[in-house]
Order: sequence, then structure tokens, then C-alpha cells
Amino acid sequence: MINKEVKNAVEACKDIKSGMTIMLGGFGLCGIPENCIQTLVNKEINNLTCISNNAGVDDFGLGLLLQKRQIKKMVSSYVGENDEFERQMLSGELEVDLIPQGSLAERCRAGGAGIPAFFTPAGYGTEVGQGKEVRKFNGKPHILETALTADYAIVKAWKGDKAGNLIYKGTARNFNPPMAMAGKITIAEVEELVEPGELNPNEIHTPGIFVQHIFQGEKYEKRIEQRTVIKN
Repeated sequence: MINKEVKNAVEACKDIKSGMTIMLGGFGLCGIPENCIQTLVNKEINNLTCISNNAGVDDFGLGLLLQKRQIKKMVSSYVGENDEFERQMLSGELEVDLIPQGSLAERCRAGGAGIPAFFTPAGYGTEVGQGKEVRKFNGKPHILETALTADYAIVKAWKGDKAGNLIYKGTARNFNPPMAMAGKITIAEVEELVEPGELNPNEIHTPGIFVQHIFQGEKYEKRIEQRTVIKN
């Protein structure tokens, strides 16, 4: 069995270059590849196209790359927590492709499954559907959406083994699994890395066949995106 373990995020991301397209898993601040994002910031590469459900917050997650103007284009669904993202989008500094959340997930899944395109009713009659092919199914109009793939997919899992098999926890399972399938090269950072055979095969969410590099991350903050408390 192939051992796909690398030492750290620096080694895993060493071949990522400016101008590449990168998928980054996570949902809000849950299940984001924190170690790899910081490594990309430190590498000072730019002109990146990033595909991610969220754009992080101003000082965390993809917000760190936005601060450094390293992202040329964002392909996202929900970006309402990032003031710098809003500023760059409104000023024209950042290209933005906003996609309905279900369509984004399915476009990633389709890319990993080798399906080039699909029809969906989501977005018909809105700006999302402008310029896209329309067909009717059962009397209801649908728009054509194309699959998404990337040079690299970077995901974060709860547990993984050195063969690349991954298990996600909770909400982290929303976007990480489809994105892990859709990258030409997939990097996985995990909270706990174990030997092959230690994971229950019935609990594996991403088979190792989709993963090229894996490492055990460190210093995960696990922030709360919006903290709401009751005053005493």
C-alpha cells in the first residue's frame, strides 16, 4: 500500500504555484485546511482562483489570502462574513462567481465523478442563469451548470491514515468530500494520522484513491464564526 504521508503543510503545498485553481474544503470556519492556507500565505503566490463555499473572515481562513491580495477570483456561495471580500468585490479588484450552495456542491461532485455538466432549476430567472442554456423537464425550466475541477483540492479531515483514507466530523463533511474527488492533486490535512488498517472501512468518507498527500496538522483554532451570548 502506498504511503502518502508528507512531513507538513510546507512539503504538501510545495508545488502549488501562482495562477493555479485551488478548491478549499470547509463550511464556514468548520473543517477548513488552516495549516495549508497559512502556508499559501507564507509562499506569497498570487493570481489564485479559489473555489470554496465561504471566503473565511477578515483575519482567518481565506480572509488571510484576501488580505494579501493573493486571490484573483473567488468561486463561492456564502461570503457575508468577510468585509475585505466585500470591499474588493465592489471595487472591482476581485473577480467573483457567486453560485447557489447546492449547485456549487453538485458542480464539485460532478467534477469528481467525471460528469461534465447537469441541469438544475436553481438560479433560473436570476443573474445566476444569465447566458446559460435552458431546457424544460416536466414542464419546469432548468439551467445548464458545468462541473468544477481544480489543479489542487485542499481538504481537512478529522482522521486519516497514511494511505489517504479520510473520515470527517460533523459539518466538515459538507464540502470536503466532493472537493477531495475533484482536484487533479488532493492534499489532506488531518487532526489525527494513523496507520493503514486502523480506520473502520465502513466509516471512511473519502477513499485514499483520491488523495495524493496527507499530513497531520497542528494548532487548530476551531473558531466560532459568529459568537452570540446572552447578557447577564
